[in-house]
Amino acid sequence: MTIWYGGDYNPEQWPKEVWHDDVRLMNRGGITLATVGVFSWAHLEPREGEYHFGWLDEVLDLLHANGVRVDLATATASPPPWLAMRHPETLPVTAEGVRLSVGSRQQYCPSSPVYREKARELVRRIVERYADHPALELWHVNNEYGCHVSHCYCDVSAAAFRDWLRAKYGDVDELNRAWGTAFWSQRYDSFDEITPPRAAPTFRNPTQLLDFDRFSSSELLACYRAEVAVIRERSSVPVTTNFMGFFKPVDYWAWAKEVDIVTDDTYPDPADPISPAYAAMVRDLMRSLGGGAPWMLMEQATSAVNWRQQNAAKSPGQMRAWSYQCVARGADGILFFQWRQSAAGSEKFHSGLVPHSGTDTRVWREVEQLGQELKALSDRVGEAAIEGSRVPSSVAITLDWDSWWALEQPASPTDVSYVQTLFAWHHALTSLGLAVDFVRADGDLSGYRVVVAPAHFVATDGQLDNLASFAESGGALVVGFASGITDEHLHIRLGGYLGERLRRTLGVWIEEFAPPAAPDLAARGSGIAPPVQLSGDVFGGSAEARVWSEVVRVEDAETLALFTGGALDGWPAVTRRAADAGTAWYVATLPEHGALRRLCESILSEAGVEMPGDGSLGEHVELVRRGALLFAINHGPDSTQLQFDGSDILSGEPARGLELPSQGVAIIEA
Repeated sequence: MTIWYGGDYNPEQWPKEVWHDDVRLMNRGGITLATVGVFSWAHLEPREGEYHFGWLDEVLDLLHANGVRVDLATATASPPPWLAMRHPETLPVTAEGVRLSVGSRQQYCPSSPVYREKARELVRRIVERYADHPALELWHVNNEYGCHVSHCYCDVSAAAFRDWLRAKYGDVDELNRAWGTAFWSQRYDSFDEITPPRAAPTFRNPTQLLDFDRFSSSELLACYRAEVAVIRERSSVPVTTNFMGFFKPVDYWAWAKEVDIVTDDTYPDPADPISPAYAAMVRDLMRSLGGGAPWMLMEQATSAVNWRQQNAAKSPGQMRAWSYQCVARGADGILFFQWRQSAAGSEKFHSGLVPHSGTDTRVWREVEQLGQELKALSDRVGEAAIEGSRVPSSVAITLDWDSWWALEQPASPTDVSYVQTLFAWHHALTSLGLAVDFVRADGDLSGYRVVVAPAHFVATDGQLDNLASFAESGGALVVGFASGITDEHLHIRLGGYLGERLRRTLGVWIEEFAPPAAPDLAARGSGIAPPVQLSGDVFGGSAEARVWSEVVRVEDAETLALFTGGALDGWPAVTRRAADAGTAWYVATLPEHGALRRLCESILSEAGVEMPGDGSLGEHVELVRRGALLFAINHGPDSTQLQFDGSDILSGEPARGLELPSQGVAIIEA
């Protein structure tokens, strides 16, 4: 086994004489896996039905001869211009009716039967030719599904949407009930009257919007499944496609079941000091999507990217530190986009493993160092091995794409970012040295001591019952604001929200939303909402919050913190109730980081969860246990001194008293 190391390799961008230098440098840099062919459709099929595989034969043979394994792409992510010229109906259309054109990438309608058939035929040719190639390690289907075109509103998509709705609802009367079309005279007499939620005079039907989000994710998944079916006719090699962290348009819970290994593309901003904490949440999501199994980082940058307004370079050691963060949180592969930095095209300023300036550079020296270290780590066996080992966690956060889609629709109570709400809880928990899993609210929660359900806005009866059962069976359940507001059709749960059973378990009900807000100054620019004041021992005294607040009515719970001042003065902000064998907490706001961290300490301590992060190493030092090893990563600007028993397997030095510099990494074996 090995910890895979490599990246996207695009030899079609370079003359053949460069290829031999590529494999020489790959061996020097410790590269073990190359992703090949992601954007090569126009090279493989330059004219419809005319296939050119000779160049790819040479590349795969060359990589194999030099010991580099191949993640072979199906090349369907970016159709060649001839497809649009011959079949303009394959081009996607925006909600405003604009048909997108060629000259970029991903210019296809996911519902287009022509696109799907042309893609399947290309995949069929590739699989027939390379299924038995000795370099083949992994199949890479398409690329970053939905990255640029996640929703298409063309007539082809409209017909597919109607078919999807017929399958979901059976008859139009049931759709009318689910969509609440009695409102605003929206009743449909047949499915043929329904269109995608295209541009309209004002707010669209909320359930129509939610169903179109569901449909759009499903159509992309259908494209993936169609290609996988072709591969599976001929090959048993593992198949994947690259996810993109917390990517709103695609429900990765549904997708994760379809891949043999979860892979991710992620590009944290080096200029943002909170990036390492947010990146940790992304890594935990990837591990969770695979049920705790090892995953692979398919893309990251060695230094700067090209697509931000300001593209900061990574500081010395930062690429290595962030790569080890992935390994610590369950990755068995560290790959990059791309191998050789492009000389032309839209991504020519995106950094690569081999920079424009060549190998006498800081970036290349860091690439070589990491490659050598990962090779040494791959050689470890038994209990000391990293690859294949798991990351233990007794704490989980629920994640729900329906809630994400619905909470951020227009005509919602306030401007709440679902992911930033998740991140606030995740950051508070991981700052205490914990690895955190993400779970479905209707999944198996029995392996956790604490489950947090933040802003679980859209909830089925089964999800709410499952959360209540977790608390009643001995777990510590923490429910955040804006939870259990609607059912799966976005119909309000009347009588205090939350659903009857979960309301009883929590011992509270919600009378009214009261989110902090500034005056509506649309004509003069947006105002800034004043903070909400909080008080309670669980916060360590006083605290502030800005995102949300609610009027909470306590029926059978203990009030542990209050809103202070303003219209909510004296109303509960945090409650706790003993729920049979467990406990049920309700948090009606989102405190600032320090206060939320202290609240988490109270919850975890009561639940008997050990917290390795006592704060002595500072807020920038990340601690993660994977298998028998403890990873310590210093994301801060200043050095710190470790005080752990054992030795650092990277340096060979004792861990106790080891100086960990800025961007330094230690892997401690007791």
